[in-house]
Amino acid sequence: MYEVFVNDNPIILTNVLTKEGKHKLFLLDSVSIEEVIRQFQKGEMTCAHLYDPEKERLLSKFKEKLPLVVAAGGLVTNPDNKVLFIYRNGKWDLPKGKLEKKESIEEAALREVEEETGIKKLRMGTFLQKTYHIFKRNGVYKLKETHWYTMSSTFNGRFKAQCEEGIEKVEWKTSEEVAEALQNSYANIRSLFTV
Repeated sequence: MYEVFVNDNPIILTNVLTKEGKHKLFLLDSVSIEEVIRQFQKGEMTCAHLYDPEKERLLSKFKEKLPLVVAAGGLVTNPDNKVLFIYRNGKWDLPKGKLEKKESIEEAALREVEEETGIKKLRMGTFLQKTYHIFKRNGVYKLKETHWYTMSSTFNGRFKAQCEEGIEKVEWKTSEEVAEALQNSYANIRSLFTV
């Protein structure tokens, strides 16, 4: 099973047939992603299940339906166990961005965190998970697959928010502040704190 988010609405890729209740069921082979998104936007459903009997091909079949953008980012902590957050588009988020040509996923994760926040002394940790969400750019829906890593830093200087990426603030947050920020964040970001 995989979860793909359209804002906070989940699309569940599943090989288990379930009776419709709080979700609508679609066949992965024939579903129109645009129609699923339209039903989300009109409030006709809050969750969609896309079914295919072959568990191993759920994600690959879904990826055929939308252009794929591969990105990487970091859940960064400091020695005080504070977490690094950015504020963009009216939501608290974690730094991330697209891979560049000939760049590894790990290199992209470190570069994007540094570029978006101005942080230094960044150390790569372990792989956390992949998240998926659908976004629209230039009138085209795309699937973003983000590879998340734990990172750490002893940096205590001034941050430099990457304004050209729409980032307004960069802040270290305590566990209490993280809980509050997650209430105004994205579902795929909240999922990183439940791993």
